[in-house]
Amino acid sequence: MAKGATFAALRHRNYRIWALAGFVSVIGTWMQVLGVNWYVLKETGSATSMGFAVLLQAAPTLVLSLWGGVLADRLPARPLLIGAQAAHATLAAGLAAVALTGVGGLPLIFAISLGSGAVSAIEGPVMGRWSSTLVDRETLGNALALGSLTNSAGRILGMSLGAIVVAAVGPALLFGVNAASFVAVVVALFAVRPGALPVHSVGEADDGRTRGSVRAGFAYLRGQPVLLLALALSFVLGSLGRNYQVTMAAMSDGPLGGGASGYGFLSTVFAVGTVVGALVAARKSTLGYRTLVGAGLLASALQIVAGIAPGTVSFAAVILPIAAAAVVIDTTVGTRAQLDTDAAMRGRVLAALAVTGSVSAAVGAPLLGWLAEHVGPRQTLVLAGAVAAVATVAAAVALDRQPGRRRNDEVTLALAVPPLGRPVRRVAIAPVGPPVPASATRVARARPPVPCH
Repeated sequence: MAKGATFAALRHRNYRIWALAGFVSVIGTWMQVLGVNWYVLKETGSATSMGFAVLLQAAPTLVLSLWGGVLADRLPARPLLIGAQAAHATLAAGLAAVALTGVGGLPLIFAISLGSGAVSAIEGPVMGRWSSTLVDRETLGNALALGSLTNSAGRILGMSLGAIVVAAVGPALLFGVNAASFVAVVVALFAVRPGALPVHSVGEADDGRTRGSVRAGFAYLRGQPVLLLALALSFVLGSLGRNYQVTMAAMSDGPLGGGASGYGFLSTVFAVGTVVGALVAARKSTLGYRTLVGAGLLASALQIVAGIAPGTVSFAAVILPIAAAAVVIDTTVGTRAQLDTDAAMRGRVLAALAVTGSVSAAVGAPLLGWLAEHVGPRQTLVLAGAVAAVATVAAAVALDRQPGRRRNDEVTLALAVPPLGRPVRRVAIAPVGPPVPASATRVARARPPVPCH
């Protein structure tokens, strides 16, 4: 991919179809997210209950993503994905029925949220492997970045339209729109031409025996120290540096004195930052470990600066590049996790990436909230930023001490050191498209997954 080719992946017809369907689907998903939150909050008046609904959607990722990875590596993707879209549409229609009739009430809302999370957890790795049919190796990183851009833009548009609709007619229409949006994904699945697959994008088949289990995926990951280091760094940066829904609220309600309006303003700025980050990642010709470390250091340093920002405007000025760096980090980790792994194990690697994102959110959000309450929001940001910076430097040193480097895979390690004398260990590589973290990014990209919101 030529440097600066921001939209290079769009030259592939299949990717253009998929990106359009993904944009429609992401808009519908974020409209549903807003609708569920509003419905639960209206019925209970409790932010804790609203958070419980969000937790129910995220929890299945911790268990079911690994099995989704096995399915992604062993079974044809198209039938699985069509079934997943039908399940999503049925669940969204169920939400609409509850909102219209009141039958089932909150227990059914919670049950549907859990079901949606389960479908998304299994679907994510399958979607990641399916996306290998859309782009070639050279444009994989660009496709991931454009997926982040699609998700960010769809989120902004979906939440904005959803706020208007829910105020006018209530949440039922939001759920109905989301159910209809899955039709676009199914149409795209049939519209993609298998004969137009890039030559280098077709992965190796799993033999279905010795390599066809969750245990085999864990065994494979244990033998990939560079990938494990990248996942570990992603966990630290995600848990301490990306849970800004917690720290932004604490800062706005506390030392910044912005209240609810200030928090809304900061959330909008953060969303704009994710769009900027996606464009930056899309313009880069190579997304290597040097990029990961650089973005991690930048985000960590700016987090410390955010902790001492005197007012809402100055805090927002720092939040924007932090959000951009977060997207670059996610895109880089997703790219390397796919390019630097065995094709027969890639679904399980994508599942491990999704689990890492979910655990980082589950650990980081309550930890940062507890620190903000007992130590103070400013001190929390400074402390978390300092720890994240130290972890990034440690990961950079550890990466440079790894014996294997690829000469032809555009992998750049974190620090410049003299060439190592050990032989390079080759790994079978075939790209897969953007991973899909959580229900809010089921078509656009992978992170899953921790979404920057």
